[in-house]
Amino acid sequence: MKLPYEIFIAMRYLKSKKKYRAVSVTTAISIGGVAIGVMALLVVLSVMSGFHQDLQKKILGANAHIIIRDYKGAIQDYEKAAEKLKGEKDIISYAPFVLGQVMVSSGNRTHGVFLRGINPDTELKTTEILSHIKDGDFKRLSKEGDIPGVILGKELASSLGVFINDKINIVSPLGEIGPMGILPKIKQFRVIAIFEIGMFEYDSSLALTNIKSAQDFFGMGSTISGIEVRVQDIYKAPEIKKRLQEKLGFPYYIMDWMQMNKNLFSALKLEKFAMFVILVLIILVASFNIISNLIMNVIEKSREIAILKAIGATNKSIMAIFIIQGLFIGLIGTTTGVLGGFGLSYILNTWQLIKLPADVYYLSHLPVRMNLFDFITVSLSAITITFLATIYPAWQAAKLDPVEPLRYE
Repeated sequence: MKLPYEIFIAMRYLKSKKKYRAVSVTTAISIGGVAIGVMALLVVLSVMSGFHQDLQKKILGANAHIIIRDYKGAIQDYEKAAEKLKGEKDIISYAPFVLGQVMVSSGNRTHGVFLRGINPDTELKTTEILSHIKDGDFKRLSKEGDIPGVILGKELASSLGVFINDKINIVSPLGEIGPMGILPKIKQFRVIAIFEIGMFEYDSSLALTNIKSAQDFFGMGSTISGIEVRVQDIYKAPEIKKRLQEKLGFPYYIMDWMQMNKNLFSALKLEKFAMFVILVLIILVASFNIISNLIMNVIEKSREIAILKAIGATNKSIMAIFIIQGLFIGLIGTTTGVLGGFGLSYILNTWQLIKLPADVYYLSHLPVRMNLFDFITVSLSAITITFLATIYPAWQAAKLDPVEPLRYE
């Protein structure tokens, strides 16, 4: 099967006149510009996706996918609410919790934290926070004693200067009314374990204790602050939330993990889009190289274009030759850039060449996550830009008058 002569001529124009060069210098520069732009864009988008995934993993490591609360501040009948959750096929598990703000003190050191009361057995099935225990044994949380147990985040334990089996004081501002006004409630707890999620917000301001101990400390009786829910597909959480809201009705209100972290993930999404737009400009700059390369080619090949027209080539065929030439540059550059982007992203992710200070970023290396959608989008964008860059030079070649170049031949 013979190639159309337009493709044959376009490929011929890509080559250098010098025997030891496969392609001309200008063509190589144009291909390199597209390749570098595509590679840079893919690596940056992969890093942004890696940060997004890592952040999402850490947020969901400490929180449930869906939280059910009561407008009154406390759920009176947990069993009645839980009964309505049993028939939901998308729900894996659920667990009650108690939450309140307290002050934690040890010696002269104090820190404001959230004290969360949990049931260790159901918490294990609902969130991943107990899987992040770095020291101690969370099972001691279920054992009753004179001094209730508490699990602290690594940063919180470090700032308080406490270790396993040390005692701390937890102070609640909502105490009993005395002669001098409201007296804060103080109770002693024993540190039984330390967790590390990797996010400063949780590692420095969250403490866990047994749900009964939290209910007694906050004077809540048998009521709870809310219900944590784990679902099969985290991206269906908004849909499940809406269904649960209709099922439970007032006075319950329900939030999913996307809603609770909407500002953060919206900012990351906007930043990723902004980086895409900025780095596409690199490909646009490369497209100007293609335009200049083709215009120079048109000027250089004006005599050959005139001969082609003289022997019967149509304007459409002349345009096709230079469009195909530009597309070849775009396709070779894009393919090289995709392979380079994939290779560099793979190396960064596998060998972790770029190290980060873990105490600042809570990441030991640059996270990379390659997304097929990003690769397809970038490839199509690069090819589209290079195609558009070929139109003007090809049009100039097509409207060339064959008489002028051949007048003095």
